[in-house]
Amino acid sequence: MIKTAGELIAEAQAKVDCLDVQSAKALYERSENAFIIDVREADSVASDKLAESTHISRGLVEMKVPKLCSDPDALILTHCGGGGRASLAALTLQDMGYTNVHAITAKFQDIKDTFE
Repeated sequence: MIKTAGELIAEAQAKVDCLDVQSAKALYERSENAFIIDVREADSVASDKLAESTHISRGLVEMKVPKLCSDPDALILTHCGGGGRASLAALTLQDMGYTNVHAITAKFQDIKDTFE
């Protein structure tokens, strides 16, 4: 049986810590070693992004995050345009051994309005 994207996202969200934007911002502000990773595609990031975020498209997370963050306990917040890709990326990071990963499951504009 082939799983739909929605099913994969639901499975990921059951395995990762999903945060609303206010909780994510509070966690980020309390952390000294934190990263916000924008996993949207390059064209979306080119038109608008968070000043604090680092862009790494979801398909490159496994290759680029270890170069950005070598501390497995560092806070990593993933976000996208609505929460689906952020959840999938967070699950990948957990599978890689990162222990403090959270997906922000909110619309990008809400994330931007809260963080900036």
